[in-house]
Amino acid sequence: MPKPESQSKSPLIGWTPELESLKALSVRQPYAWLIVNGFKDIENRSWRTNHRGPLLIHASQNGEYFNDDNCDQIESETGIVIPQELDMGGIVGVVDIADCVQKHNSLWFGGPWGWVLANARQLPFRECKGAVSLFKPLAKG
Repeated sequence: MPKPESQSKSPLIGWTPELESLKALSVRQPYAWLIVNGFKDIENRSWRTNHRGPLLIHASQNGEYFNDDNCDQIESETGIVIPQELDMGGIVGVVDIADCVQKHNSLWFGGPWGWVLANARQLPFRECKGAVSLFKPLAKG
């Protein structure tokens, strides 16, 4: 019997020209899903960012962490049930970067840098290639 999925804590919004001009960060699943659904409030990186404000979340094509063992561990530690199928290889949402810290009391903080996330919003999936660092996924020309 399949597990019930956790309810999202964030709204589904529509694409706007302003959103299409934003930079993006590529995150592996299931963490991209956890971010845009409002569960994960910290994104750990080895580098700091000065970016503040909205940032698109790209779900990486790399499925290394999207497996039963990892999803079961997340569920046992947080109570969050991750869907069995997730979009990969495109933009899945937008989140605001509120801060960049080296210490935080979030259960998601692992450092060395924690990007503090707020105001998660889901977007209709848009396929695109990811890249390292912050990148412009939907830029034309």
